[in-house]
Amino acid sequence: MKYYIIAGELSGDKHAALLVQNIKQFDPEAEFRGFGGDNMQSQGVYIVKHISSLAFMGFVEVAAHLKEVLGNISFCKKDIMSFSPDCVIFVDYPGFNLRIAKFTHKKGIKNFYYISPQVWAWKKGRIKTMKKILDKLYVILPFEKPFYAKYNMAVEYYGNPLLDEISLFKNTLNNKDTFLEQTGLGAKPVIAILPGSRKQEIKKMLPIQSSLIDKYPQFDFVIAGVDSFTENYYKQYIRSDNYHIVFNRTYDILNVAHSGLITSGTATLETALFNVPQTVCYRANKISYIIGKYLVRIKFISLVNIILNHETVKELLQSLWNEEDLEKEFRKITFDSDYRHRMQDEYSLLRTQLGNAGASQEIAKSIVGNLKSTL
Repeated sequence: MKYYIIAGELSGDKHAALLVQNIKQFDPEAEFRGFGGDNMQSQGVYIVKHISSLAFMGFVEVAAHLKEVLGNISFCKKDIMSFSPDCVIFVDYPGFNLRIAKFTHKKGIKNFYYISPQVWAWKKGRIKTMKKILDKLYVILPFEKPFYAKYNMAVEYYGNPLLDEISLFKNTLNNKDTFLEQTGLGAKPVIAILPGSRKQEIKKMLPIQSSLIDKYPQFDFVIAGVDSFTENYYKQYIRSDNYHIVFNRTYDILNVAHSGLITSGTATLETALFNVPQTVCYRANKISYIIGKYLVRIKFISLVNIILNHETVKELLQSLWNEEDLEKEFRKITFDSDYRHRMQDEYSLLRTQLGNAGASQEIAKSIVGNLKSTL
């Protein structure tokens, strides 16, 4: 069967790649095409648009690239019809994906949505549309299934795919000592810096994140780079010459980290699952933030705090994202053993709520089974 998959950013690309790997177990003749990145490509997906040209976030940023966004939507519709897939699998990226899903539904193509739009935070009006146009919605956060039940929408929850991805990482001989030897690290404790995977995130997060490097020479600060950008791109935002940057090995970095300075997103949950005490940071465009604050009805921004429904990790947002507040929190997550242990105890509760690994395989089984039942 033929599968068209759309992921618009790095985390979605990783989740989609593992899903593709599992789909091939149930459908060995499967053919894949879509929007995505290197992870999907490594699993045999023919990539027609790379995520490096797709990841715009924030009202102002999207508006500034509107012509490009609309062009991608038009291209995607034409490419889907040319490929004539048995289904389209949408991975997160709701602003783009829901527009395409309306189109494919009208064309009679099955729509499977993997990783729900965050309608529990804002735009609940989307639920009515989603009920009409989606054949299946697979959610990855434990509170989402009862949330949708209040709107009489049945969704499937098999767990969080990060558990699969981290389990796979830990089971493939990713030795800490080997990584440290390969990178020249190990003489000092490692502080992980995850500045995000988008240009606008790196530009706003990394200068302040890296401001600690020369103040604490007893640590190795390691920046998790993505190969969408060169080291020279990162270097312009780093306030030190004593940094380390390692590309495409975020899990290896977290696996050896003492603590982490983490840009809000999937990375906050990944960091928690590696049991690394962290500070979460984010600064959006001022206009985007004001609009978002008016529209979004949630208390927290990090997935760790959202799932646990209280502040487990400190969120330094907007005006709080400054060198002074960062250093204050950095000292707590790095030197205060009681503070660190309390956070790690909360992480244990988080892992319990997420359930067991195996979500990717179960979702793949469901998608293939659904398609086969209609043949």
